[in-house]
Amino acid sequence: MLNKVFHLQDAHTTVKRELIAALTTFVSLSYILFVNPNILNAAGIPKGAAFTVTAVATAVGCFLMGLIANYPIALAPTLGSGAFFAYNVCVGMKISWETTLAAVLVASILFILITIFKLREIVVDAIPQDMKYAISAGIGLFIAFIGLKNGQIIVNSDSTLVALGKFSNPAVWITLFGLILTVVLMAMNFPGSIFIGMIVTAIFGMIIGQIPLPHGIISGAPSMAPTFGQAVFHIKDINTAQLWMVVLTFLLVTFFDTAGTLIGMTEQAGMVDKNGKIPRIGRAFLADSTAMVEGAVFGTAPLGTSVESSAGIAMGGRTGLTAIFVGIFFLISMIFSPLLQVIPTTVTAPALIIVGVLMASNLKKIDWDKFEIAVPAFLTVVGMPLTSSISDGLALGLIAYPITMIASKRYKKVTPMMYILFVVFIIFFLVTNL
Repeated sequence: MLNKVFHLQDAHTTVKRELIAALTTFVSLSYILFVNPNILNAAGIPKGAAFTVTAVATAVGCFLMGLIANYPIALAPTLGSGAFFAYNVCVGMKISWETTLAAVLVASILFILITIFKLREIVVDAIPQDMKYAISAGIGLFIAFIGLKNGQIIVNSDSTLVALGKFSNPAVWITLFGLILTVVLMAMNFPGSIFIGMIVTAIFGMIIGQIPLPHGIISGAPSMAPTFGQAVFHIKDINTAQLWMVVLTFLLVTFFDTAGTLIGMTEQAGMVDKNGKIPRIGRAFLADSTAMVEGAVFGTAPLGTSVESSAGIAMGGRTGLTAIFVGIFFLISMIFSPLLQVIPTTVTAPALIIVGVLMASNLKKIDWDKFEIAVPAFLTVVGMPLTSSISDGLALGLIAYPITMIASKRYKKVTPMMYILFVVFIIFFLVTNL
């Protein structure tokens, strides 16, 4: 039955492998259950309701991706969109969270229309293969950078922006322990090495007294009644130029974040064919846009493709069964929140660093000998970690691409869609960074 639905044999995977992959993705992504409610609470959304909404919306998003697209990719509220939702719109513009949810819902509906007309699919197909490799590698560096920051190996610096963390910090030792252990297990080709590394690291942190033992195991999930349906009730509030600009910003950021992440994840999973085409990409976009709608109705910031899915892909996840398992784990997690609260980011940091190493392998596939390719590819690769934004890094590279191709007299190789993207990304920067 499972093989018939998810084509496990065709993907050269098994139920056990998909389960281990899902566990790895879930543990890597579980922090969203506590970080997202804190962000949404800054906008005025009750933290308890936000916790339950985060779990339910993520679970439904994963089910949609697994069943519609058969991709091993989790959909969850994204921190970038969540921060824009809470701090820029609600706090900065003083727009109520109910109205902001309505703006997310309108953007989601527009997203579905764009998907139905296959515009997103056309955009992804138009991106040159070298740039797709650069996107995948850039996401890898971005993920590794997140891991280094979460593990406090890299810290803020007033003089140099970032610096090496202090070895007197116990969090650094927990991260280094997990990183060394996982590297050794990976080098030995030990099955489930990333997941095992996280579990052993958590135990190590508890033994040395740096990770608290859970005070309980089971607790009831708060009601999401305060947020459910508010987006629908307040959709009539979207009646000013300012609010339509908010809708446009949500649309642009989620469009390019998802496109970039999907390219990176499918490249990592080996799903891209020889012609650079991504199978079922239209279905993946439909699942993503539908999940964005259900998230808005439930009461959370926009859902998007989770970069933490790469940890599960690294463990062999290749079909939608991985996403289904992740969704089930998120539903179960609602009653086991005391256990999840003791897993700090230092435990998942080594997994993200290792995944960054694996995804960086796409750098070797880029034609660095051609300067007109090297420049936009390089801007994409370094732009993602340095701006902490997949969409910004993507924009830098795709703005540079037509310029270098025209300068090298290879303008005939640039498709009309790439010129359109050149203009769109300039507008994107003007809208999101002024």
